[in-house]
Amino acid sequence: MSIKKTMTHRRLLVSVLLLFAVPQLLPGATQWVLIKSSLTYHISHPLHEADGVSHAARGKGICQAGECNFLVAAPVKTFDSGNSNRDLHMLEDVRGAQFPMVIVRFRLPRASLSAAMIHANLEVQFAGHTAEYKDVAFRQVTKGNEVEVSGTIPMKLSDFKIPPPQLLFMPIKNEVPVRVDTTWRKM
Repeated sequence: MSIKKTMTHRRLLVSVLLLFAVPQLLPGATQWVLIKSSLTYHISHPLHEADGVSHAARGKGICQAGECNFLVAAPVKTFDSGNSNRDLHMLEDVRGAQFPMVIVRFRLPRASLSAAMIHANLEVQFAGHTAEYKDVAFRQVTKGNEVEVSGTIPMKLSDFKIPPPQLLFMPIKNEVPVRVDTTWRKM
């Protein structure tokens, strides 16, 4: 194995170890892991409507010193609308080969984790661009050491500089809301 490959492997190993080990070393730190997800986008066209669903999101949250930082990521290719032709065009339109992940980051005050409703400022990276969504409401239900979180992200194609795809020379609507249904487990 070349020296360059060995260094790359070591860096990857160190990164993974830091991701999982550092939170346990921090006093008072709490971890959350996304154990179940359903992300559903909705498109609307004058002739029809469609939904694409992914159950492949992964996520993690780390709370310390009164603040929680969360990250959720899903491979773009895992969204399924039930029409393989539409899904293939969606991957092309959002440049899925070049930007294969949709990533959401947000921070919350630790105290808000016990409320029935939370409001979060989201940073969404998608199709090579980043958009911010302020004060997005999510409902949460606590069941033991698990929390079910649901809400809708009011995404728009224009936020990511994606020209609306067309069918019969008519574009879909710019609004593509994403319904989020997730279950998180406190570690």
